[in-house]
Amino acid sequence: MIFKIHILNTLTKLLRQEDTDGDKKITIEDQGPKSFTLTTEEDKEVEIKGTYQLSNLLQELVIQKQLGKTIAEINYNNINELPANRISRMIKDFYWKGLTRSMDEQGIEALIADTKNDELTSKILPVYIPYSDKIAFSYYKNLENKLPINTVKLPVNITPEFVKSINDKPGILSLKLEKNRNDIKAVPFVVPGGRFNEMYGWDSYFEAVGLICDGKVNLAKAMADNFQYQIENYGKILNANRSYYLTRTQPPFYTSIILEVFEITQDLNWLKSHLKTAIKEYETVWMVEGKRLTENGLNRYFAEGIGIPPETERGHFDEVLASYAKKHKLSLDDFVAQYQSNTIKEPKLDAYFTHDRSLRESGHDTSWRLDDVCADLNTVALNSLLHKYETDFAQIIKAHFNNIFEDYSSNQWQNKANQRLEKMYSLMWNQEKGQFFDYNFKTEKQTLFESASNYIPLWTGIHKNDAKIMVTSLMNQLKEEGGIAGTSRNMNANLPKDAIQRQWDYPNGWAPHQMMIWKGLKLHGFQNELQELVYRWLYMITINAVNYNGTIPEKYDVVAATHKVFAEYGNVGTDFEYITQEGFGWMNASFQYGLTLLSENNIASLNNLVAPNKLFKSE
Repeated sequence: MIFKIHILNTLTKLLRQEDTDGDKKITIEDQGPKSFTLTTEEDKEVEIKGTYQLSNLLQELVIQKQLGKTIAEINYNNINELPANRISRMIKDFYWKGLTRSMDEQGIEALIADTKNDELTSKILPVYIPYSDKIAFSYYKNLENKLPINTVKLPVNITPEFVKSINDKPGILSLKLEKNRNDIKAVPFVVPGGRFNEMYGWDSYFEAVGLICDGKVNLAKAMADNFQYQIENYGKILNANRSYYLTRTQPPFYTSIILEVFEITQDLNWLKSHLKTAIKEYETVWMVEGKRLTENGLNRYFAEGIGIPPETERGHFDEVLASYAKKHKLSLDDFVAQYQSNTIKEPKLDAYFTHDRSLRESGHDTSWRLDDVCADLNTVALNSLLHKYETDFAQIIKAHFNNIFEDYSSNQWQNKANQRLEKMYSLMWNQEKGQFFDYNFKTEKQTLFESASNYIPLWTGIHKNDAKIMVTSLMNQLKEEGGIAGTSRNMNANLPKDAIQRQWDYPNGWAPHQMMIWKGLKLHGFQNELQELVYRWLYMITINAVNYNGTIPEKYDVVAATHKVFAEYGNVGTDFEYITQEGFGWMNASFQYGLTLLSENNIASLNNLVAPNKLFKSE
């Protein structure tokens, strides 16, 4: 049934009656009657009951209001839509669109309004252009006549000293533009959402997984093309395309996105071009001795930079800086000013910020697992992903390039992969505990820190006879009500009572950990564990969306199975009115990917979380 109602009048009455806490949402915390009678344009009455149905009504009204309508045509089936189906439909039809950006005229205009610019820049946004990209420089230079931007050409060599010199002029970094005759078009990308309004490194891979699930392979391909542009022009896949990230990369997922896009497009020329760039990234970003490659042949995160990371909010490091200010008998502000200007030298503080930048390069910002030690660790996550690079190179070259590509054979790459895995087993594997651990190459000891990242090798490659013991360990240590926690309950119990709640640690859970672990369980045939963990995660997303007006946030407390997370930085994706326009990038992806793995019975169970309304009409 479709009925017509006046949008503004209905919205006003609905919110006045049901939104008792005034947040412009309808949730289980509102104290209204949870029963609302609509009067249609045909003077019929329709009764809508229940938090979920009323929030759906609110969303449907707002969707049509945004289309410029005064009278809404409401499909009653959308009010009663099965919850997992509705979440999936909203992600596919609305949220990806809300998260898609481009670095053309229209996209730059949106970036000027980014909330971070209020804190970090003046009203003119610097747009930094790679030294050799003449098309981009000309394009943005011409835009200066229309928009409040300042086009800045980067030097050939981008050093930490240069990056520090522009930290007081932070801006956006250009991404790929394509020229077709006289028409210049930006290659689009997907952002995480909320305050994260740029193309982020490892977020982009997981978002691409979701995009491919939803048939949006061209947008996933565009993400890979922007990865390629970053490597060729900035020397690395960036933490994000902001100027202060020029010396910082993120976990390596480039070969994974290449393979998953190619599986659908079968574009061999595209594959060849990206394979060449991926090998370049492997050799120049990860395998440079003394930087991200350590003497034992394994890798670490190592983000270069000078001074305090400028993207952090004011006060973030006060606890660390206070003791140094006291030592120099200075106020905190005076110490920071002198430290930043290099008037005061503090090597231990320099080392702390190297660890902090490297922690952020790892994507796990922040976690007690990596705090003040990250640059000294061969991490399981990084070496697993590089092992996957090496095996991916071997498989691509064998399957599509007759075993030879450029200077390497397929066998040479496979040998590199085998050597890395053996080093990982030698230094990181713990048979007693049934998992890999980060290895501190300075102390020459495993950290023994129980975390979700210890299980990434289930996906990227292990000795098959170790899979069972790893899965047993995973389910015993990290399984919680809503899925896999970032770190274990045991690790949390070992922290001091006054320790800050780090957002990547227990009790919180994150989409990328779930998705990589699911891939590993699927690969090794652990169907029961796969179904259980996918269901726990999707149940948590679904019940929170049902109870809280469609909320799909950045992260969850998986112990309490709630989006109400109490940790540093808050929870992006919860601050909206009426309807979320975006969800959150990798959370959307985890839902769509999870549905492809879940059995029909388990999907039906998700859809049975809400009893349907029965249509009531007055005569």
